Amino acid sequence: MAVNGVPKYRSHIFILFLSGIIVMIISVLVYLLILKSVYGRFDTAQLLPDFSSAEDLLFGSSPKIAILNSDYTKYMLPDESTWQQENLKTWQKFFNNISANSDVISDQQIEAGEHFEYKLLVLPGAKSLSDEEIVNIKKFLEQGGSIFATGGSASYSSDGKWRGWQFLSDVFGIKHTKEIGYSDRTKIHTLRGGLPLTSNIPAGFPLSIAVWDRPVAAEVLDPRTKQVSFWYNHRLEDGLVREGIKQTAGIVYGNYGKGRFVWMGFELNSILGLQQDYVVFERLFNNCVSWLNYNPIAFLREWPNGFKSAAAITPMITGDISNLKNLLAIIREEKIKSTFFVEDIFIKEKLVDVKQLSALGECAPIVNLNFISYLEDESNKFYNFNNQLKRLSESNSIFKKALGFNINGMFPLNGLHNENSIKASIKNGLKYFLTDSLIDRSVPKTLIRGDERITLITKTARDDKEVVRDFGLTQKEFQFYTYQEDIDRIAFEGGLFVFKVHPQYQCTDENVTVVKDVINELKEKHFWIATLSEVQEWYDKREYVELSTQKRGSSRVVITITNYGISNINDLALDVDINENVTNIALNVEIIGTKMAKYNHQDESQFITLYIDELEKGESRTYYIDYDKVHS
Repeated sequence: MAVNGVPKYRSHIFILFLSGIIVMIISVLVYLLILKSVYGRFDTAQLLPDFSSAEDLLFGSSPKIAILNSDYTKYMLPDESTWQQENLKTWQKFFNNISANSDVISDQQIEAGEHFEYKLLVLPGAKSLSDEEIVNIKKFLEQGGSIFATGGSASYSSDGKWRGWQFLSDVFGIKHTKEIGYSDRTKIHTLRGGLPLTSNIPAGFPLSIAVWDRPVAAEVLDPRTKQVSFWYNHRLEDGLVREGIKQTAGIVYGNYGKGRFVWMGFELNSILGLQQDYVVFERLFNNCVSWLNYNPIAFLREWPNGFKSAAAITPMITGDISNLKNLLAIIREEKIKSTFFVEDIFIKEKLVDVKQLSALGECAPIVNLNFISYLEDESNKFYNFNNQLKRLSESNSIFKKALGFNINGMFPLNGLHNENSIKASIKNGLKYFLTDSLIDRSVPKTLIRGDERITLITKTARDDKEVVRDFGLTQKEFQFYTYQEDIDRIAFEGGLFVFKVHPQYQCTDENVTVVKDVINELKEKHFWIATLSEVQEWYDKREYVELSTQKRGSSRVVITITNYGISNINDLALDVDINENVTNIALNVEIIGTKMAKYNHQDESQFITLYIDELEKGESRTYYIDYDKVHS
């Protein structure tokens, strides 16, 4: 009997082998699908570990940041000085706060080219550098490295001889204009809004900087460099505002070759002031490091519909109102909304129809909260809380009777307020008040008292009392130029232009056309012109919106926007700096059914703007931005 030599289960083994291959292929496809859902577009080569990743796994990641501890600079200091070591410790502390490891390196290491191992080189107050260091620092930038510098970098040679400000000009594209003197203990340093470096910082925020280190002011000369801040204080200093801002840059950022830089004209240890100054500067520092490390940065625009600045026309109905008709004619002609502040007496004696004014925007009272003992009394003594509360309540009742509804805001008669004014306004249910206080930033500020809040809107520009009455400007072109300077400054900061006008000054027959010129200037420069109630409502909602940014893989940025408020919000615009030039943008959502945002992107640029509507209270949306890099 013959025996068959073919294995009985050969066909089964083949089927199992084939099934295994199919399962493996499916597993790989599922794995790739998961990777795609997490990282977006990717190259399979990115999945394979390289030498650097293997080294990091075995020995831990090495620091990518180097901080120069310059002996050449130290030699120029007094023997007993601890300034350099304290400055160095502050830099290390800031980097530790963001979990960024750093190495301290010497002048000789830069001369030997050892800094090329790092991605970011910090030059903290390194005013003395050798010629070899300067050459190697420039090469470092040209090859794609990043520099974070402060003070008068390389203004002296390694042997302490004056070299001048050529390094600032060559590398940072700026011209030294002056050193800030010792006339004041601190100096106000105003930050612009709407930039990657000032993400989540109020527009026009005034940092308090100590001047003991003789901070440096500069003027931007090169288009590759952008100005972030200025030393000029328009409230206290004379001179032309435009020139004052242009010639006193205190922070700049830009490109040199393939590399990047951030320069500050002051040291980290120079920050003084209130807690908010330190909070804001920490945000600024973190944004600088993120930008220098090419990490994506997202930030909300200050104003709705992508407007970069806003304006409020606020006529003050007080004193002689015979010229009010001139102003109303222009407001109707220009079809804008205004916020009219009216003294009670004009309503009581029926000299003003507040319903008619309200139809052109809104009305709010001018309330006397402090008293004067004689005509020249400048003590600004305020009434007590109960008296202020009573006066506000009476004004509220008068306006409610005339209008049929409650008012939203008020303006104190002499433009000043104290803590009792804030509490009394909240107690009366007011949502905002305007003040003449020339302090703080150029955007509204939310004041919180217990569970209640109110929006403080400060004077941000010169009004007609100053321009017409105090300056004595009678020629309309000079009046307009003065207002135009403030408009340009607010546009530069990204803030709110508050245009206060009085019937007896800017609204006279010979001056009123300047009001029309100002309104047209605001329109041409794309200001959002709104009532103060609209500004308050927008700002109150916007403050509850939070953003988070995350980079996944090499070609995806994840943006999460959340509304923690109690109201829906529309017309949001947010800018995303991807920090590398990209093309073939694709916008997707994390969860099916999430409302898609509109977006705008100029091909082969690094910025994308998202426009978001109907973000409901408590809602959170996550958007995936996928792209292809532009290879130079």
